[in-house]
Amino acid sequence: MQMMIRDVLLEMDQEEEEDDDGDIGDVPASRRPFLTPHTLHPSSRVLENLEQTVVSSFGTLESQPDFQTPEFEEFNGKPDSLFFNDGQRRIDFVLVYEDESRKETNKKGSNEKNRRKRRAYESNLICGGLQLEATRSILDDKLVFVKVHAPWEVLCTYAEIMHIKLPLKPNDLKTRSSAFGNFSWFTKVLQVDESIIKPEQEFFTAPFEKNRMNDFYIQDRDTFFNPATRSRIVYFILCRIKYQVRDNVKKFGINKLVSSGIYKAAFPLHDCNFSHKSEDFSCPNERYLLYREWAHPRSIYKKQPLDLIRKYYGEKIGIYFAWLGYYTQMLLLAAVVGVACFLYGYVNQNNCTWSKEVCHPDIGGKIIMCPQCDRLCPFWKLNITCESSKKLCIFDSFGTLVFAVFMGVWVTLFLEFWKRRQAELEYEWDTVELQQEEQARPEYEARCTHVVINEITQEEERVPFTTWGKCIRITLCASAVFFWILLIIASVIGIIVYRLSVFIVFSAKLPKNLNGTDPIQKYLTPQTATSITASLISFIIIMILNTIYEKVAIMITNFELPRTQTDYENSLTMKMFLFQFVNYYSSCFYIAFFKGKFVGYPGDPVYWLGKYRNEECDPGGCLLELTTQLTIIMGGKAIWNNIQEVLLPWVMNLIGRCRTVSRAEKTAPRWEQDYHLQPMGKLGLFYEYLEMIIQFGFVTLFVASFPLAPLLALVNNILEIRVDAWKMTTQYRRMVPEKAQDIGAWQPIMQGIAILAVVTNAMIIAFTSDMIPRLVYYWSFSVPPYGDHAHYTMEGYINNTLSYFNVADFKNRSNGNPYSGLEKHTTCRYRDFRYPPGHPQEYKHNIYYWHVIAAKLAFIIVMEHVIYSVKFFISYAIPDVSKSTKSKIKREKYLTQKLLHENHLKDVTKNMGVIAERMVEVVDNNLRPKLE
Repeated sequence: MQMMIRDVLLEMDQEEEEDDDGDIGDVPASRRPFLTPHTLHPSSRVLENLEQTVVSSFGTLESQPDFQTPEFEEFNGKPDSLFFNDGQRRIDFVLVYEDESRKETNKKGSNEKNRRKRRAYESNLICGGLQLEATRSILDDKLVFVKVHAPWEVLCTYAEIMHIKLPLKPNDLKTRSSAFGNFSWFTKVLQVDESIIKPEQEFFTAPFEKNRMNDFYIQDRDTFFNPATRSRIVYFILCRIKYQVRDNVKKFGINKLVSSGIYKAAFPLHDCNFSHKSEDFSCPNERYLLYREWAHPRSIYKKQPLDLIRKYYGEKIGIYFAWLGYYTQMLLLAAVVGVACFLYGYVNQNNCTWSKEVCHPDIGGKIIMCPQCDRLCPFWKLNITCESSKKLCIFDSFGTLVFAVFMGVWVTLFLEFWKRRQAELEYEWDTVELQQEEQARPEYEARCTHVVINEITQEEERVPFTTWGKCIRITLCASAVFFWILLIIASVIGIIVYRLSVFIVFSAKLPKNLNGTDPIQKYLTPQTATSITASLISFIIIMILNTIYEKVAIMITNFELPRTQTDYENSLTMKMFLFQFVNYYSSCFYIAFFKGKFVGYPGDPVYWLGKYRNEECDPGGCLLELTTQLTIIMGGKAIWNNIQEVLLPWVMNLIGRCRTVSRAEKTAPRWEQDYHLQPMGKLGLFYEYLEMIIQFGFVTLFVASFPLAPLLALVNNILEIRVDAWKMTTQYRRMVPEKAQDIGAWQPIMQGIAILAVVTNAMIIAFTSDMIPRLVYYWSFSVPPYGDHAHYTMEGYINNTLSYFNVADFKNRSNGNPYSGLEKHTTCRYRDFRYPPGHPQEYKHNIYYWHVIAAKLAFIIVMEHVIYSVKFFISYAIPDVSKSTKSKIKREKYLTQKLLHENHLKDVTKNMGVIAERMVEVVDNNLRPKLE
């Protein structure tokens, strides 16, 4: 059926002011195809005609006979209606604009230009086959709502262009019984009540073709395309309809019109109110069901209704919640093991010999430590770190080693089993061959001005830039990302300088002696105060840089111009994650692997920038400080994000309701209620993924220092699922449903984190914690020939790991540094393995140091090889797609091809029979006169 395709495009006068809404679609019309050749389909002639039939110029709007406007109708008083006033045509999309003639501040020139663009756009929508109906707002008479309906012919045409898979016949394949069938009485409590949310009927599907319409399972034209599919198709059209031609340059797309303020909003409708069912009996009330069985706090223990989420919001949102739910389930196991390791350390902290020595008044109380900075820092007694050493025993225990190895295996199991689950969802949600369906972004199509020869087809095709131009763009984008990463590194250096500077102040101001009279004095040491304040400042800087870089990353990706929406999101994902990785983890890497590692010794310290003396760790190491840093950043980020996600949309909607409270007596229609909700934004889901991946990094990269990280992540994710569900269901407009095959670039990012996590945890245990030095002392230096004990023991460990320094050897005593403190001292102790003064190799590393270094390197090599071997074995043993899923995919493909082939044969046979009958009639008619 031939559709009426005519464009009514505005030819703006040359003397009009330049637009301030420069667009990616501003390309000479004579050079730009509407679709690139490799995306063309036979049915895409419709889109080609949109390009070819152009009314180049015409007079004023009022004198233009081809100009078509939507019908204006009064609100019919049915607030739950999802149809035009005739009750027959369904509302597939809503456009909202502000009537310029009723604005209080009327800028005549600008308003007239916007009105002309909008009327041209709406006229082109009507010429493109869509049906429009306009209704003025009930609560604000300046607002006009344009309701959009796609007729059957338009839906069929664009379903073929977009390669949308639609039902052929009901799926009669038998489903496999669950392995937990014997525990159905238990799992039933966690399942969604099927009497409330009924399971979706399964179908064999195939890409829609109009010439094979009889092959598809069309029982009712009104329900063949579900609301989500209808919205997808209408949005596809809205993004490609033009509204202006000036100087042979075309501007098009609803996104451009919304961003420039010509329209206030564009969105599909929710089907009902979330708090109660619709009065319309034909409404499925899916939003109400999602709120009741998914978003409501009382459903927090239930599994998610993924099929209904996918049906209502689309596969892209469905796959996100499926992944988040699976990740949360796997965190349960990690959290249990992590809590067990934490409890092991907590119970055994009283048996920690080296901590007892630190706290003992005759051991730690008599060990005088060397000053940790120049000029202002005094001598100090070791036992002021008693409380921190007790805490360190909880985290720096044998359980930490076990947990680090476990997490290396856990992350592999999670990724491999998620691949299997993802493959099942691809089959169930018909996204197995999604890449063949995905269309080019209109922004990309608009820039296709260069003609090249396709190496495969040897045919001409258009691309947005040449090879040289692409290299320039990639170079510029990479340079911009690298610059911002250097900016973060500079901020980290600033934090380090702050640490070095403020430590001197805290050392001078805080108490030097531990007298037990002040309860805060036991905990607030110079090291602790410096660590906490630096972590808080680091968190604030992280959030500020994060906000700025988000906008920069979007600008860089827009300049890069990826072809499809998936390519766009993957490119943005990599840029954002590289930045966030450095932003969130750089301070943790500094504490874990650099702080206290290159400090020299008291007589010859190492200086930063020639001015600041490098930081030292506590006598027990920097592990406790790393734990503090992780707790503050991870906990602070989770609290901040949840507050932002809950309060911000709620407050914005509350303000919107307060503005219309005086007119609240009137009942607002569905489209007006949805307009006053918050827009989700095209990248709304991207930020949800980013938040979870950053958390995944904290859970895996530094888990050796904080075994409670999986528990915190588990609690946060349980709340996150319901908060996101509540937010999408109650506070945000309905998003345009989108297809998605998998979680995109986040999958390889998680795999990279998993590989890196093995290295970081092995190095944390080896270099940040004191586990290896303790083991070396226990097995080698506590007994002869190096030790004096008759049996293996940890007694004397503290004394063995602290070296002596002669106070007379301080280089800068003549510079006015008194090094005053407790009494007059001739020697002090410091954390290192060096020969004492008077030794032929004084202040050189001793034999203990080289034993420890060898043990650390051996430990890293053994741990990495063992865990990597297990990881690769697991990856090989667990296939990405289960055997049953592969069989289902092959079986469905076979049956689909068989069905289409049989139907085609029936049509051919039927046509051949008709042709044969006609031939017989013709022959009979020709022979009959001769016989007569």
